[in-house]
Amino acid sequence: MTSTLALLGGEPAVTAPGPHFQWPPIDDTTRAKVAAQLETAISIPGRSGIVADLEDGLQEYFGVRHAITTSSGTAALHTTYWAAGVRPGDEVIVPAWTFHATASPLFSLRAVPVLCETRPDGNIDPTRIEELITPRTRAIMATHLWGRPADMAEVVKVANTHDLVVLEDGSHAHGASIAGQKTGTFGLASAFSLNGPKPLSGGEGGFVLTDEDETYYRTVAFAHYNKRARNEIPDGHPLARYAATGAGLKLRIHPLAAALARDQLDRLDGYLAGRTEIARYLTRHLSGVRGLRLALMPDGVVPSWYGLTVTYKPDELGGLPIETFHRALIAEGATEFDRPGSTRPMNLLPLYQQPGPLFPGHPHSHRPYQAGDFPIAEHVHAHTIKLPVWHREQDLELAEQYIRAAVKISDHHEELL
Repeated sequence: MTSTLALLGGEPAVTAPGPHFQWPPIDDTTRAKVAAQLETAISIPGRSGIVADLEDGLQEYFGVRHAITTSSGTAALHTTYWAAGVRPGDEVIVPAWTFHATASPLFSLRAVPVLCETRPDGNIDPTRIEELITPRTRAIMATHLWGRPADMAEVVKVANTHDLVVLEDGSHAHGASIAGQKTGTFGLASAFSLNGPKPLSGGEGGFVLTDEDETYYRTVAFAHYNKRARNEIPDGHPLARYAATGAGLKLRIHPLAAALARDQLDRLDGYLAGRTEIARYLTRHLSGVRGLRLALMPDGVVPSWYGLTVTYKPDELGGLPIETFHRALIAEGATEFDRPGSTRPMNLLPLYQQPGPLFPGHPHSHRPYQAGDFPIAEHVHAHTIKLPVWHREQDLELAEQYIRAAVKISDHHEELL
């Protein structure tokens, strides 16, 4: 008899034609704004035009004094570390599980990323930070993984106790908040990505946020040069004499990316409201599926829902490997279910195990990492399945089909053993 499961020849649970998730949403208004920018300027060396418009909008949205755009989120992170005064030999404590760009720019600065164990939600565990602090520790970097805010109150408390700088990687968490305070506003500075699938997208791009003038001047000096640096770094400031060259880099955003991001910024809260409703629907229905667990959000925590993460419990399904469960989901047509790949515990990456071939003599070489160093982060990563979160009311039907696929596999898992 033919199995009910699509992986074994049955009919797929998801009948909607793909692709099932495309981001960012682009309509005729968006196209017109980007096309109009082609007629205005395709290179903006200073803070003017669409670049100024985007930065002004970001400052207003986040409630900060300074927003500086960059060419990517990685560039924003690189800039943030330099602007925060991270120097060669300094140590920066970062979560063990995150996208590598959260910490990888530290190698170019000849600073040392010190990995910290995470909580089961993937965010840095504040109770494990103090054991990593040394006289060389300069800063703590917190990531809001998959758009779920980290425990910033505890991170800030530890940092204040030890006179350390707090930085944030908000690349998954545009618009997320804790008790009404937006992520990216808890520390000295924060970095965000505008990469294609991010909650706020420009296709490519990034930005740095800070309230501190000195950090702002250093950000401009590192990511920009010449016209912008001359206009924004005050005469008499020690960095003003370097305005013509900056730090030797050019990390400015492309105007077309800025135009797209500015259009999307006006829509962001609407997107987030829609995502929240569908995330609640998915959580409510997937939480009852045998073999799957979904975490509840603490009171006052509002995620951006960059991704909905599901913890897989193989022991509840007869030991069925997660790889098989995931293949079965794909066969059912639920193709947006994904297992984290590039965002993984960084101790598993060659750069963090043997940085020497890329960065000879790097001070990190005396502290190599290996598999097994972070059992919580590694276990959770290995048992995580994630799903992008839709935002439109008409997407509820598709969400229902994805739920049906998960239920179907759970109910018939014995056929896969």
